[in-house]
Amino acid sequence: MWQRGIWVVTLGAALVVLAGCGSQTAETDEAATGAATASAWTLAVPIRIDGVRTADGGRSLVVDAEVPDGARDCVRSLRGELDTVEHGTVYAKVTYETRSLDQDSGCTGTRRVKATVKLGEPLGSRRVMVNSMDVYTPVGATPPALRQCGENGCDPTPPRCTSSSYGQAVNDTDIPKHTSWQERGCDDTWLVLDLSTRMGPACGDAGDGCSSSGVSRRWFYRAESSGWRPVATNGDAGCAGIHKVLPELPEHLCASLPRLDHG
Repeated sequence: MWQRGIWVVTLGAALVVLAGCGSQTAETDEAATGAATASAWTLAVPIRIDGVRTADGGRSLVVDAEVPDGARDCVRSLRGELDTVEHGTVYAKVTYETRSLDQDSGCTGTRRVKATVKLGEPLGSRRVMVNSMDVYTPVGATPPALRQCGENGCDPTPPRCTSSSYGQAVNDTDIPKHTSWQERGCDDTWLVLDLSTRMGPACGDAGDGCSSSGVSRRWFYRAESSGWRPVATNGDAGCAGIHKVLPELPEHLCASLPRLDHG
């Protein structure tokens, strides 16, 4: 009987120990869950750069950017840093930590923020590249703002009746990439291009059982200081159709236009 009593007491103590272990395990799991929640912050770059301007006599850059936003804190530790200066270009970085990658974070909106990048010396005429993507230049800009460079670079060539100039015109037109062009007329002020985009699945020759089609449009451009600017589109033959929307187009550039081939 005495020995059995010892066994009962020992068993009770063991249950108390196990209960304590269970409590400690729960606390450990809770701590781990909290640590996982705390580690949900991820280093990121802005969704979009909206503009760059100089400050402090050109010794700083102010970068306007778009970042995630929501009911909870979605952004912390916003930083603007000077990376390096090479070959006339200032390379800057804008980063922050965010929990927007967590689907339960509620960071479904956006907001504008400003990040300051200290340069140490005036920017001068140097260009600025932010996060190895967006390029800005003070040349041709209205201070303190910088001018964003486009697909044709910071200093596109003036409009000319040349193949390279036609390529710039195509790049500045709201059409799919990999579009081919055919010049239909050009002078110092006006340009006419037929643009054709291949549609359907990528495949080989039609003789191999590959079926594809093309979409073609005729674009009219006016020369501006920055290049050819698209101003109208019309696929009719001759001048009648385009003169309804662009009556100032010279007769010699539209009189012999064929009807557009839609492919």
